[in-house]
Amino acid sequence: MLTTNRPDLLERALAQRPGRVDLAVEIPLPALAERTGLLRLYSRHARFSPEALQSAAERTAGTTASFARELVRRAVLTAAAAGEAVADAHLNAAVDELMADAETLTRSLLGSAAGTLPSHSHGPQ
Repeated sequence: MLTTNRPDLLERALAQRPGRVDLAVEIPLPALAERTGLLRLYSRHARFSPEALQSAAERTAGTTASFARELVRRAVLTAAAAGEAVADAHLNAAVDELMADAETLTRSLLGSAAGTLPSHSHGPQ
């Protein structure tokens, strides 16, 4: 079994030789309803409002399930570091942070289309 978010980067010998890959299954990025459900699932102990979850899902188009998990993780850690109960504001701040231009690499590492590096980029210098 092989999983990847970047099939375009597979070694040619693996990707183009018959018999090396028996079955390839593409799992599309989650749509709005799925992103909302993922955020609800990952934040079941954080108790964000339905409105905050919906807003976060709307603002994170093109992201993966792992991105949703990281988003909630960051919101919870930010609240803990501030000694506060987790609140909608923490989720909103986490969305702002992770969707900012400075987080393109993070989004890319999480497999999100919203994090795709420009084609001229070769990563951090």
